[in-house]
Amino acid sequence: MRNRPIPGSSGLVRPLSLLGAPVLHAPCETVTDFGAPLARLVEDMFATMYAARGVGLAANQVGEALRVFVYDCPDDEDRRHLGHVVNPRLVEADGFVVRGPEGCLSLPGLEAPTERFDRAVVEGVTADGAPVRIEGTGFFARCLQHECDHLDGLLYADRLSSRRRARLARGVRRAPWGTPERHARLAGPVS
Repeated sequence: MRNRPIPGSSGLVRPLSLLGAPVLHAPCETVTDFGAPLARLVEDMFATMYAARGVGLAANQVGEALRVFVYDCPDDEDRRHLGHVVNPRLVEADGFVVRGPEGCLSLPGLEAPTERFDRAVVEGVTADGAPVRIEGTGFFARCLQHECDHLDGLLYADRLSSRRRARLARGVRRAPWGTPERHARLAGPVS
């Protein structure tokens, strides 16, 4: 029997920011207010992540330019990792570099082989201000690096070679949510 509520169970599903939204392409602000609005944001982020069937979500993906992310992600041994981090810092990323498929809720339905380290350590605090240190390997390490990138204004597409980026741009053009402006964000000027 659980003695804690399920994360996101009291949250609202927020609209997702998609490729090209300015909030996704600029570094996020450090959180300084640890009150009820932050707790509500974390709940809403969990609800949104679950509704979109994601394994991680950064605050700027729901339009909030704050350094916060949530996750519910397995590692390569299928162990579940569940939590959130406020003001995260990627303090270690090492081990082997692995190229694996990576997707993003801000580029729905698309993925591309992206290189990431197979081990990552993130430090920060919880919404209550308690220190937290999270170590991940394999797929969970990929998730931690991906979410930290979001908070620095980067998408996985920014890490791709020009050839893979062009292929992803073609996918954006064909996606139901793709617009000339979103396509141009990856492919260069619209002709």
